[in-house]
Parts: sequence; structure tokens; C-alpha cells
Amino acid sequence: MNARPEPRIVADKSWDLDGIVAELADLRAISQKRRYRGRSLPELPSREAIVTIVDGLVASLYPRHFGPAGLSPDGVDWFVADTLDQALRTLRQQVRRELHLLDVGGELSRSEVECRALQLVADFAHDLPRIRALLDSDIRAAFDGDPAAKSLDEVVFCYPGIAAIIRHRLAHRLYLLGAPMLARIIGELAHAQTGIDIHPGAEIGESFFIDHGTGVVIGETAKIGRRVRLYQAVTLGAKRFEVDDSGAIVKGGDRHPIIEDDVVIYAGATVLGRITIGHGSSIGGSVWLTKSLPPGSVVTQAKARSDTFDDGAGI
Repeated sequence: MNARPEPRIVADKSWDLDGIVAELADLRAISQKRRYRGRSLPELPSREAIVTIVDGLVASLYPRHFGPAGLSPDGVDWFVADTLDQALRTLRQQVRRELHLLDVGGELSRSEVECRALQLVADFAHDLPRIRALLDSDIRAAFDGDPAAKSLDEVVFCYPGIAAIIRHRLAHRLYLLGAPMLARIIGELAHAQTGIDIHPGAEIGESFFIDHGTGVVIGETAKIGRRVRLYQAVTLGAKRFEVDDSGAIVKGGDRHPIIEDDVVIYAGATVLGRITIGHGSSIGGSVWLTKSLPPGSVVTQAKARSDTFDDGAGI
């Protein structure tokens, strides 16, 4: 006996859905023609797939914390191998989609895209132990730098700054290897989860600690040294954006700060432009800073008010 078909939902005539759908289709066609220059529509990366990839990578890096409950010591390596294999296979599919998307001129054959995707993911996989070592230094820095931290496990489980830097270090490597869109999606997933906005292009040294974290913004070309500590609502942004003769923003260029080793930047401070904050400096809360500082500087809000600083514009 045939199964009874599901009843078809009849659209309310008040909405004029046929007309709305037709207008949306026309707008899509115009947008796609402009965006893809008339070539066939490429597959786009899947945000849902990237969520699964990131969850798998994080669980592979820290299986006792983010793997299945009750994972036995004997089963850890098996779990890591299986989870990592699935994550990397899915990542390869997403990298392939991005490479097709980036190939605006259609210069690469399907086999060339497949080969590049495989090599990119293989290089990324081989970097995972180094990423784990960097993350261990970040976790230790958070534990050592916060008197409220009771254990390293608490830091791994609970600290939004650690959740953000785990994802940033994964995203940064993909960014450097040639998958900037996937890296940016990972960064935005972390942003949504933690309130910490780190562009995957930002270079960050070992033993990095963001305390509390909500509202932190770190721009694409920022360079951060070792043992740097930031507090909530710190911005490392651009002072202004250059424009071309037509008034369009010029893309790229080094426009974010360089923060040297052992710098502390307290809550609400704003550091703008391609300036250098010398090693061992301390920037007080709510300071607005657009000039370079020599090593060992201490800048407070009162000091900032007494100096003349340029107005900033961008982030």
C-alpha cells in the first residue's frame, strides 16, 4: 500500500509569494553575474560543515576535554585518529570549494584544484602538533596570569580567551596556507561564541592571554609578540583607511599595531595605526593611543589626556 503523500502547504495569497520569489530571483541573477563574471556558479563553502570541522579539530587537540565523556586512556589515540581523519576529509572538500571560488579566471583544471586542496590540508595537518604546543603556552599564560584560575583544566574548559585563541591558531594557519575565506568563517564562529574578534591574518606569539575578553578586536595586520596580555574591550585597529582616486578604500597594507613582547594592555584601551608598542610596556584602561612607544613605557589615561594624539577613524 502506498504511503499517503504529505499535504502541500498552500501559501497565503496575501503575500504574493510568486511575485516576491521572482523579484528575488532577478536580484540573485544580477548579483551572481556581477560577482562571478558570467561563469558557472561555483559551490560555496558550507558554514555548517566548517562548524563540524572545527569541533573535530578542537576535540582532536584536546580529546579529554572536548571528546566523548568517559574516553579511556587506551581509546584516546583511536578517537583522535578517527576524528581527525573525518575532520580533514571534510576540510579538503571545503578547501576545494574555496579554491574553485578563488579561481576567477578558470585557469585551474579540476585535477589541479584537487591536488592543491590535498596538499594544503596535508600541510595543515602536519602543523597541528606545533599548534597544540603554542596553545599549551597560551593555557599556561592564562593560568599564571589570572589569580582566579584554579587549574589548567578550568582554563581549557571555561576561558573565552582560550576558546578564541584555539580557533584563531587554526584559522591563522589556514589563512597563511591559502584558504582565507575558511579562515575568516572560523574566526567569525569564534567571535559569535566568545565576543572576541580576531582576524585570522593577525600574527600572535606564544603565551598569549586575553582575560575576560568580551569586545576585544584585533585587526588583520596586527603583530603581537610573546607573553602579551590583553583585557576586555581592547582594540588593536587601523587609524584611518586610505582611498584611491575614485574614493574606494584601498585593500591591504599594514595598518594595525605591532605589539612587542611582554606588553600588557588594560580594559578599554584603543591602539590604532601601524605603530609599535615597545616590549615591556603597560597601557592603562581606556587609553586612546596613536603614537609609537619605546620599550618599558607606562601610559595611563591621565598621561594620554596631557599629550596630543591624532583622532582615529577605523578598526
